[in-house]
Amino acid sequence: DFSVQDFLRKVLFRKYPGIGLMSEEQKENVIGPDTNTWILDPIDGTTNLIRDYHLSAVSLGLYENGEITFGVVYNPFTEELFYGAKGEGAYLNGTPIHVSDQPEFKDAVVSFGSSPYEKNRAKKLFPVFYNIFMNCADFRRTGSAALDLCYVDCGRQHAYLEQNLKPWDYSGATVILREAGGVITDWENKEPPYLENSDILACVPQFREILQRLIKKQV
Repeated sequence: DFSVQDFLRKVLFRKYPGIGLMSEEQKENVIGPDTNTWILDPIDGTTNLIRDYHLSAVSLGLYENGEITFGVVYNPFTEELFYGAKGEGAYLNGTPIHVSDQPEFKDAVVSFGSSPYEKNRAKKLFPVFYNIFMNCADFRRTGSAALDLCYVDCGRQHAYLEQNLKPWDYSGATVILREAGGVITDWENKEPPYLENSDILACVPQFREILQRLIKKQV
């Protein structure tokens, strides 16, 4: 984590000296809402990396004027590079990607994060997952928020949700998802804060209301 962070910090500061950095392993992340900022997760899916699961990624987003305008997520094990910029589309290794047009939620594949470092949430959280599971086709659990979001981008999954994600967990993939035709909000259907923790729901547009309703039924 620290090696990747230090390497990218040096490169980014050299090429873009006027842009700040918020990163998971950085001691202080005091960033003002009016400051252009790189938001970095040097390794998203560290537990996967330790156990050789090959589901880990570097995630980087650019925060400008209250939104994420550029994002890139790279899985070095699969050599898959997801990226997108506001108004310029979303891509996987140079090929344009788009979210699925699956019409029926009963056929949807949904991924989730179980908040393993906050197990006190489990009693309230797992009934939400159960309610969704009983209405969709199946669940997935990758252990990487950035990759889960990107898998919605390219049509492998139809939705992803998790509570209390850190900015570096979700910000980089946000613009990729939107450029791919997806939607991303918090669990109350509001815009994510990007510089703060947030409960995240990302999905294809046709399942947004269904998922919000299933969440509210249990929360």
